[in-house]
Amino acid sequence: MLAPNLEPTVASVFAARTIIEPDGTVEGYASLFGEIDQARDMVMAGAFAATLRQRTVRRIPMLFQHDPAEPVGVWLELREDSKGLYARGRLIPEVARGRELLSLLRAGAIDGLSIGFRTVRGRIDPKTRVR
Repeated sequence: MLAPNLEPTVASVFAARTIIEPDGTVEGYASLFGEIDQARDMVMAGAFAATLRQRTVRRIPMLFQHDPAEPVGVWLELREDSKGLYARGRLIPEVARGRELLSLLRAGAIDGLSIGFRTVRGRIDPKTRVR
């Protein structure tokens, strides 16, 4: 189930740049600026800045499949840098789904993550269909 008013997008860049710690902490990029993701979105620098200013990192949930009924961890840090949206969070191994996801990440079976967002300003290029 998708959280209300969110548009799913797949950022397939996370695992390629992911560090996985023994305690379940993972870090990498949830979105890269100026690159087309699997949902044909191209996110520009500054896209997350207002939300990150307005909400504490603890108010941005880490969910399985965008489902508010399935939290799997907590974000420890979310910030924009010159590359994109850097994310560091901890999967909770005491939660069954968190334990499963951690195992799949360690095995390399998961190669990305999906983030939900609301587009404030955007357009679709009619030729490339990139948003």
